[in-house]
Amino acid sequence: MPSLLISSLEIVGGLACLIAGGELLVRGASALAAAVRISPLVIGLTVVAFGTSAPELAVSVQAAVVGQADLALGNVVGSNIANVLLILGLSALVAPLVVSSQLIRFDVPLMIVVSLLTLVLAWDGVVGRVDGCILFAGLLGYIVWSIRLGRSESKGVVSELTAQTPVPTRPTLLRVVCQLAFVLFGLSLLIAGSRWLVSGSVDIARFFRVQELIIGLTVVAVGTSLPELVTSIVAAVRGQRDIAVGNVVGSNLFNLLGVLGLSGIVAPEGIGVSSEALRSDIPVMIAAAVACLPIFFTGNLIARWEGGLLFGYYIAYTTYLALAAMQAGITRTFGVIMLAFVIPLTAVTLAVGVIRSFRERSVGSSRSA
Repeated sequence: MPSLLISSLEIVGGLACLIAGGELLVRGASALAAAVRISPLVIGLTVVAFGTSAPELAVSVQAAVVGQADLALGNVVGSNIANVLLILGLSALVAPLVVSSQLIRFDVPLMIVVSLLTLVLAWDGVVGRVDGCILFAGLLGYIVWSIRLGRSESKGVVSELTAQTPVPTRPTLLRVVCQLAFVLFGLSLLIAGSRWLVSGSVDIARFFRVQELIIGLTVVAVGTSLPELVTSIVAAVRGQRDIAVGNVVGSNLFNLLGVLGLSGIVAPEGIGVSSEALRSDIPVMIAAAVACLPIFFTGNLIARWEGGLLFGYYIAYTTYLALAAMQAGITRTFGVIMLAFVIPLTAVTLAVGVIRSFRERSVGSSRSA
C-alpha cells in the first residue's frame, strides 16, 4: 500500500511538472524568438504548437527509451482521441467553436491522412526507426509549409496570435537571460515530470494488473493533454474560438508526426504495436479524426450539441476501456451496441446536418446572384 501511495504521488507530481514545464517553455521560447525578431505568427505556428505537445513528447520518448512501448503508443493514440472527443467536446459545450475554411480544406484532411498512415506503418506490429523517420520528415515538411502559409495570412490572424504570444518591445540582456532560464527550467521540469509519470503509471498498472496500453490511453493521455485542454477552453471563453480548434488539430498532427516519429527513432527495438491497438484503439483514433469533417462542414461551426456528442463518445470509449481493464464479460456486448446502433445513428444525424448545410449555402448563393 505505501508503494501504491508513492506511485500515485509520482503521477500527480509528474503531471504538475509537465504542465508547469510546458507553460514555462512556451513563455520563454516565445519571448526569445520575439527578441531575435521572429514574427508572432511563426512563433504561434511552431513554438507554441510544440509547447502544448511537449508533455506528450517527453513522456513518450522517456517510455520508448526505457522499453515501455505500450505506454509510449498509448500516450500518443489516447492523446489524439482525447484531443478530439474530450477537448473539442468540452470547448464546444462552453461556447460554439468557429472553424476556419483553412482547417477544413487542408489541416483536418491531413490529420486523417496521417492517422491512416500511422495504421499502415504499424500494421506489421512495430513502428521502427524507418517508420519514425518517415513520420518525423512529415513533421518538418508541415512546419515549413505552415511558416510559408503564415507569411500570407491576414492581419487579423497575425493580431490574434500576437495577443496569444506577448512580444517584448525592447528586449534587454537581463530579460533575455530570464527567458533563457525559463526555457531551461521548463525543460528540466518536463524531463523530471515525464520520468515520474512513466514510473508511477507503470507501477500502478502492475499493481492492479492493468495493461500499460490502457494506462497510457487513459491516465497518461489525459494528463499530458491538459495543456491543450486549458488552452482550448480559455480560447473558447475569450472568444478566440478558431485558435481553440486549430490548437487541437495541430497538436494531433504533432503527436503523430513528431512524438510517435521521434519515439520510434530513439526506441532500441522500435515501438511495439499490439493486435488490440491495431484492432480497436488506432481505428477509434482514425474515426475521431474522420468525424471532424462532417461536423466542421455544418456551417463551419461546432455547435453545443455536436460538442456534447463528442464528449459523450469519449465517456463511452473510457467506459469500454474500464470494462476491458476489469475483463468484464459485458465488454463485447457494449462494443456491439456502440457499433450496431449508436455510431450509425450518429453518422446519419451528421449526414443530415451536412446536407442541410449545403442546401442553405446553395439557397444563399442563388439569392445573392
